[in-house]
Amino acid sequence: MRVRVRTTCAALVVLGLTAGPLAGTSVAASPAPTAAAVVREAPGPDAAALRRALAGLPDDDATAALVRVGGTAGAWHGSSGVRDLASGRKALENGRFRAGSTTKVVTAAVVLQLAAEGAVDLDGHVQTYLPGLLTDAFEPVTVRQLLTFTGGLKPGASLGDVAGEGYERRYETLTPEDVVAASVAEGPAFRPGSRQEYGNIGYTVLGLLIERITGDSYEHQAAVRVLRPAGMRHTSFPGGPDPRVHGPHNRGYQRLTDGRLVDATEWNMSDRWAAGDMISTTADLERLLFALFRGRLVPRPLLDREMFTLPDVPGATMSAGLQYYDAGDGRGLWLKSGSRPGYTTLLAATRDLSRTLVYSVNATDAKSEAMNPVAERIVAAAFAR
Repeated sequence: MRVRVRTTCAALVVLGLTAGPLAGTSVAASPAPTAAAVVREAPGPDAAALRRALAGLPDDDATAALVRVGGTAGAWHGSSGVRDLASGRKALENGRFRAGSTTKVVTAAVVLQLAAEGAVDLDGHVQTYLPGLLTDAFEPVTVRQLLTFTGGLKPGASLGDVAGEGYERRYETLTPEDVVAASVAEGPAFRPGSRQEYGNIGYTVLGLLIERITGDSYEHQAAVRVLRPAGMRHTSFPGGPDPRVHGPHNRGYQRLTDGRLVDATEWNMSDRWAAGDMISTTADLERLLFALFRGRLVPRPLLDREMFTLPDVPGATMSAGLQYYDAGDGRGLWLKSGSRPGYTTLLAATRDLSRTLVYSVNATDAKSEAMNPVAERIVAAAFAR
């Protein structure tokens, strides 16, 4: 490994789109859904409903919202709210934001590219690729199990909850190695492959694996393998401890447990890294959706088998980097949500790209277990029949 310095639809609404998988997701019966599933053609976006969904910002729930709805039946994009509360200037529709766990889609695509090249065996063990990382307390964990959240690792170290301690520590640094070491010290959470449990730790390990295999930084590999081929010119990573969002952006605000509404725009995301520190735009995430689903980033056979098929684990909803939701009426959605302080994000699409949705909401409750009301309205408007 090269040594480097880390500068360092209404039915959907009730599920609650948070940084993790959709709680209470209704999943199609076994066998798991595949890319061959038939999806009915969606009507064009309801522009009036989408405008209503964005009306009234800023409010107590969000200060801004950026939305893009697309597909074969037409497209719509819009924005609402303010760039910052102090000036009240109109929100930047093409502003950059913290994309949170949608970063995992990029990480998964990089790993699958390496697998397609023969550099990584998805059935190979973490203990082989990263010797010494896991102790003897761990059974063999495969690369595929890390991708599908079935690896059995416990959460790693963090800088605290965003609604409390995390805000006070927002300029501190926690390296990926520190995060993983804390997880390993706790021992395994469950036997690898026995169940699925969403978390960041597996993708932090995958970032280390990418660096070991390529001899390059995770950030550069993500850029040359995914961002550039997809045309994501305004997407980047924060360079380790850099707490800023560079380029035009709308400021994010977080309500703390003591009731204070604080400016959360500057925040060191080093502890999230390959699991959630990407900075992007709605247009770029839409480009990612189209490039990925059309097989431009991952070869189609591997794409269908790993990203558009659920693992054979009871109750699984997550594939390699994506989540499946059976919306009924012949519609299946593949999606990934993410949130960081002041920002909550979603990218979602039918497998045939007949309907796509990307949003970034500057939510004041970005890490809440419940779905943000503004995001709820957007989803309902975007996927209404």
